[in-house]
Amino acid sequence: MSPRENVRSNMVDGAVMLLATQGVEGTSFKKVLDVANAPRGSVYHHFPGGKTELLHAALDRASGRALEAMEATRGQGAPEVLERFLTLWQALLDYSQLSAGCAVVSVTVAGPDGDILEHVGTIFHTWADRLAGLFVAGGMPEESAHRMATVTIAATEGAVVLSRAEQSKSPFDEVASTLRDLIRGQS
Repeated sequence: MSPRENVRSNMVDGAVMLLATQGVEGTSFKKVLDVANAPRGSVYHHFPGGKTELLHAALDRASGRALEAMEATRGQGAPEVLERFLTLWQALLDYSQLSAGCAVVSVTVAGPDGDILEHVGTIFHTWADRLAGLFVAGGMPEESAHRMATVTIAATEGAVVLSRAEQSKSPFDEVASTLRDLIRGQS
């Protein structure tokens, strides 16, 4: 990666982190530059479309990482696929000491413009399709897999929000336990 591409990549990574911990309002270009240790001129050089362009890039990065992590379970049983998905969120909560959530959700709740909201909708739809496909590959019937994928994403995202708000992993642990029970009944 060239130094120029590295600066842009670092800025996108910084935006993902800030979105996950401080939301859209806390993801200013100044904070992104500080986190990325990038010069001030980098903003308009790398993101001539402004904050909207940066948000799109951050959403793509966050989504790509999640899809890559999910894909690593292809061929495993549906319960193992679910466990990997839950482990990703548990690790985020643990690593951040309950201070980080989903960057994609943070953009959703910020009341973004229609273009960004459409992007977020596409991301969640893609995640659900991927997760359902992995459940099917893991032995779950297709109809059940699509429902389970939607429930898994919605419940897990909500559990992360509740855990952050309550500063306790109890909501996440309760949701994870319920999802494990559900998937055993579907597999």
